[in-house]
Amino acid sequence: MLTRENLSSANRIVVKVGTSTLTHTTGKLNLLRIERLARELSDLANQGKQIILVTSGAVGAGMDRLGLKEKPKTIPEKQAAAAVGQGILLHIYEKMFGEYGQIVAQVLLTRADSVNRKRYTNSRNTLMALLNQGVIPIINENDAVAIDELKIGDNDTLSAMVASIIDADLLIILSDVEGVYTANPQTDPQATLLDEIMDITPAIEELAGGPGTLRGTGGMYTKIQAAKIAVNSGVTMVIASGGRDGVVREVLQGHRVGTIFISKENRLQIRKRWLAFGAGVSGKVKVDKGCEQALLKGGSSLLAAGITAVDGDFELGNTISIVSDCGRELARGITNYGADDVKKVMGVHTHEISQILGSKPYDEIVHRDNLVLLV
Repeated sequence: MLTRENLSSANRIVVKVGTSTLTHTTGKLNLLRIERLARELSDLANQGKQIILVTSGAVGAGMDRLGLKEKPKTIPEKQAAAAVGQGILLHIYEKMFGEYGQIVAQVLLTRADSVNRKRYTNSRNTLMALLNQGVIPIINENDAVAIDELKIGDNDTLSAMVASIIDADLLIILSDVEGVYTANPQTDPQATLLDEIMDITPAIEELAGGPGTLRGTGGMYTKIQAAKIAVNSGVTMVIASGGRDGVVREVLQGHRVGTIFISKENRLQIRKRWLAFGAGVSGKVKVDKGCEQALLKGGSSLLAAGITAVDGDFELGNTISIVSDCGRELARGITNYGADDVKKVMGVHTHEISQILGSKPYDEIVHRDNLVLLV
């Protein structure tokens, strides 16, 4: 398990950099910052570390080339800007990493690459092959073709998904803020930086606000959600300011910069990881205290008797979220029943299901073999 003291031992590292870090306030690319990042990551690669860069900025680069003053509002316009910008951004990365002797490869992903288990595995195999050949994958969501149903959502989530897929040791998210604060530092002068987070509780999630800047799409909330994916996949994560030169090196040297999320010790098996974070969540069920305790002890399936509420229009075979009475996500799993049937049988004993539904295909709403604990 990686902590501040042994971060230097991390070998496979995912670095995510956001639009606000890559661009000036004018919206144009910050070439000096990109060059310094390329140099820093290249130096780590020269040390024998495997580096993966998840980058935003394609839409911004496209806006600049197209002469747009404001961020496009419609999906086709965003996709057009991304289509123009992806080539520009990769060319800049290729040139700057090439100056330091590094080979890069562009990898564009969509939600389908994580929802479909075969494509999830193929993505892993491709990325591992690139890393084993000493290539630095540069990853972005395929904004030029992705529609809402296929979008991963933001590059914070994407970076955590990538870290999970390739068994990374460390995920570093470079942001326009230093880390997670006790309050909004822009409005509260008493706000203090949280150096370390061991457990992502509802209270921690409440500290997250909305989008951080006009140019970026992910606020602190998306970074907290990314941390949930990372730590439950056995990946330690750090949020730090992308505006500080040498910040990646400082993180790896154990300096007290940013906020570190300590990973859980066990790494989920690939299938469990896909189940928890690859497949899209179609709905959720709320459970009572007794059911919560049974699940957290491990080895228990989700039974109808412990369910107190149902949210969403999920179907048999969908992935659903299981939350506590106070709203904390406890687990995810593949449901044996659709939402309408679960509403009919929630709170009843297993032997009563057939009387209510006319049949009982399964005893469990979610079988323990298809369930992943997240706490």
